[in-house]
Amino acid sequence: MKLTTRGHYSVKAMLDLSLQPNYGPASVSAIATRQFLPAPYLEKLLIELRRAGLVKSIRGVNGGYKLAKKPTQISLSDILIAVGESMVVDFPSAQADAPRTERLLQKQTLRYRQRSDDNRAHTAQALNANLATDWVTLMVWRRLNEKLQAALASISLADLYYDARSWQAAQGEVTNYII
Repeated sequence: MKLTTRGHYSVKAMLDLSLQPNYGPASVSAIATRQFLPAPYLEKLLIELRRAGLVKSIRGVNGGYKLAKKPTQISLSDILIAVGESMVVDFPSAQADAPRTERLLQKQTLRYRQRSDDNRAHTAQALNANLATDWVTLMVWRRLNEKLQAALASISLADLYYDARSWQAAQGEVTNYII
């Protein structure tokens, strides 16, 4: 998984909204100014977050965007999924890797048949070791992916909010927070 600008800016915008007094609305330009984000790009991200039900848009002079749910009900995975971020660790799946494994098996089998009896035992062991290594690697990546998914789902916007407020207090800041 790679956190792109899209995901990073979305989390920054959502955290900015959670820091608003009484979770009131904030304009795109105000968020963009506070977080040093390009307003047109931020507007597109907020539209996606609105479609996902994470923010509401308020029309009018004092309008803008505000959180649609409590910060405790919004996880990092919710935000990232809303803007189309891939939350999967890049690893070859068993399905996608099957043709490569099959070709490897055929190639190894051909070599196995071409060798003398003395070398056949060694080649069979090497083939089994390659397949076992591929399987172990695949299982490790799957488990890492499960742990990453669980971690992203367990971190709420409220958790980030309290971390941000603690950091602000340590810095002596009162209202503005730049991620």
